[in-house]
Amino acid sequence: MADVLSQSQIDALLNSMNSGGGSSEPEPKSVQAEKKADPEQVKYNKYDFYSPRKFTKDKLKILSSVFENYARIITSQINGVFRVMTDITVMEVQERRYYEFVNGLHENDVVMLVNAVLPDSNRSLVPLRIYVTPGLVITLVDHMLGGSDDAVKVKDGYRYSDVEIALYRRILSYLIQALKDGFANYINMEFQAERIEENPSMIQDVGLDETVAIIILNVDLAGLAVERIRICIPGTLLEAVFQAIDSSKHIARGYAYEDNRDTILENIRQSLLPLTGQLGTVSLDLSDIYHLKVGDVIDMNKPKDRDVKLYVEKQPWFTGKMGVYKKNVAIRINRRLYENETDEEVVLTSALPGQEGSPSYDE
Repeated sequence: MADVLSQSQIDALLNSMNSGGGSSEPEPKSVQAEKKADPEQVKYNKYDFYSPRKFTKDKLKILSSVFENYARIITSQINGVFRVMTDITVMEVQERRYYEFVNGLHENDVVMLVNAVLPDSNRSLVPLRIYVTPGLVITLVDHMLGGSDDAVKVKDGYRYSDVEIALYRRILSYLIQALKDGFANYINMEFQAERIEENPSMIQDVGLDETVAIIILNVDLAGLAVERIRICIPGTLLEAVFQAIDSSKHIARGYAYEDNRDTILENIRQSLLPLTGQLGTVSLDLSDIYHLKVGDVIDMNKPKDRDVKLYVEKQPWFTGKMGVYKKNVAIRINRRLYENETDEEVVLTSALPGQEGSPSYDE
C-alpha cells in the first residue's frame, strides 16, 4: 500500500513546483537567521552629472532656516484665525527640476502665483508657486463657514467651486503675508499675490528642466488628517534672493563700525580710564629699596627736559613735557604715539603742588 502524504508534505511539494523545482525541504534555521540578520541595503540619492546642482548646502541651510521660521508663523496664524489645531513642520527642502513639481499635481489642482519684490531692485522676477492640498483648504473653508471641528476628507483632483476659489484666495493671503516674516532674519522682501492658476500645466514661464527649490510642509490637523503645502521657488528668483542676502551681509560688515562710531563714542564717553605719567624706569636691588628713606635721590637715567610717556590703561598713548599748571604738576601733550596726526595741545594736571624750575602752562 502506497504511503499517504501529509498536508505539510503536499504544501511543500506545491511550493517546490511553483518555484521551479528544487528541494522541497525547508531551509535550515541557521540559513533563515542569516537572511534575517543581513543589513538593509543602503539607499543613495542619484546625482545627475549632466545637470549639476546650482545651490550649495549652505544656501539650502539658509532656505531651511527661513521656512522653519515660516512654519512656526503660519502655525500660530492658522490656529488663531481659523480655530484649528495644527502642527506645521518642514518636511523637505530640496533642489529639484521643475517637472518634478508639476508631475506631482493633478489637472484640476489650483496653484497660487506670488510675486517677490526685492529691496532696491526693479528686476522682473519669475513668481514662486504655492500649492495647498484640497483637504486642508476645504477644512479651513468649513471652519470659516462655522463647520465642525473634524477634518474634511477630499479626494485628489478635487475641483473647487467659484465660492471656494474666492475663499481659497482669502486663505492663501495669510500664507503669503507670512513669507515676509519668514525671510525677515535675512532680507526684507515683499510678496504679492499675482493670480490663481486652475491648471498647473498651462504655466509656461518656467522650463520643465529648470532648477527650482521645492519646499514641502507637513500639516497635521489635530491628528485627524495629514495635508501638505508645497512651495516651488524658481532658480532665477532664488539666485536673486541669495545675491541680495550676500550683498546685505557685505554692507553690514563694511559699514558697521563707521555708521555706529558716533553712537559708540557717545555711549562710552563717561567711562573712567586711569592716566599715568611715567617719568622713567630704574632697577634697584632689594637691599637698596630696603634702605631708602625720605630725602634720598633716585637717578632716573634721563635728562629732566626729556619727554615723558603718558599711559592710558597701561598702554602708552601720548608723550609730553612735565611742568606746572595752576600750582599743580602737569604734563603738556606734544604728540600721539604711533600716529603722525597733529592733535590740539591738551594739558593734564595732577593734584600735586608744582616744583620750582618746572615750566609754567598758565598762559
